[in-house]
Amino acid sequence: MLYAAMTFWLLVTVLVAWGVHRLWSGMIQAKVFNAVLLPGTLVAQVGHVVGTLITGGTITNTTLFKDDESGDPETTADPSPKIPFVGPVIIGMLPLVACACGIYLLTQHYVGRVLPALRVRAVGPVLPTTLDGFWQMLRDQISLVEAFVASTAAADFRNIHTWVFLYLLTCFAVRIAPFPGNLRGSLGAILLLGILAALITSLFSVSDPRVQQAWSVLNLTLAALVFLLCLSLLIRGVVGLYHIIRNDNAVPERAR
Repeated sequence: MLYAAMTFWLLVTVLVAWGVHRLWSGMIQAKVFNAVLLPGTLVAQVGHVVGTLITGGTITNTTLFKDDESGDPETTADPSPKIPFVGPVIIGMLPLVACACGIYLLTQHYVGRVLPALRVRAVGPVLPTTLDGFWQMLRDQISLVEAFVASTAAADFRNIHTWVFLYLLTCFAVRIAPFPGNLRGSLGAILLLGILAALITSLFSVSDPRVQQAWSVLNLTLAALVFLLCLSLLIRGVVGLYHIIRNDNAVPERAR
C-alpha cells in the first residue's frame, strides 16, 4: 500500500505541475513565463544532462531557451541511451529528483523562518478503498491548500527570505512537469521512484522523523501546486469571461 500511495501522489504532483505550466503558458507569453521559471529550468536541465550522460546517451541540443516564440527549454529529442528500457526512465527521473532536492533544501533552510506555522500532513501512505474515503481524500486536499494559504498569509512579507522561498518553491514545483518529449520516461520514472521510496521507507517506522519529513516535503509541494492550479483556473476563467462579454458587446445590434 505504501508503494501504491507514493506512486499515486507522485503522479498527481507531476500532472498538477504540468497543468499549471500549460495554463500559464496559454495566458501569458510562453517566453516570459519560461524566463520566470529560470531557476527551476536550470536545475531540471542539469538533472536531464546528468541522466543522459550516465546512461551513455548523446547530447546534441541543450538550451534553457529556444530561439522561437515559445522560449521553451530545449533537450535532446533522442539521446539514444545505451541502457535499454531503463535509460529513458533514468533520464526522465533525474529532473524530477533534482527539483525535489531543490524543494527539500528550501524546506531545510527557509520553512522554519518563513512559514513557522506550516502544518501540512493531509496526504499519507494510505489510499482510500471506499467511496466515502475517496470523498474524504478530496476534502483533505482542500484542507491541505487551506493550511498552505493560511501559513503563507501569516508569513512576514517584509522579510526578503519569504519572497525568495515562495519564488523558488514555485519555480521548482512547476518545473516538476516533464520536458516536451520526455513524458513516457517521466511516467516510468514515477513508477520507479514509487518503488524505491516504498523500499526505503519500509526500512523505517512510519513515525520515524525522516519518513515524516519526506511526506511533509511531498505535502508542501502538492499544496503549492494545487493552490497554483486553482488560482490559474480562476484567472483563466475570469479572463475568458471578460473576452466573451467584450466580444459580445462589440457585435452591432443589427448583426444579432
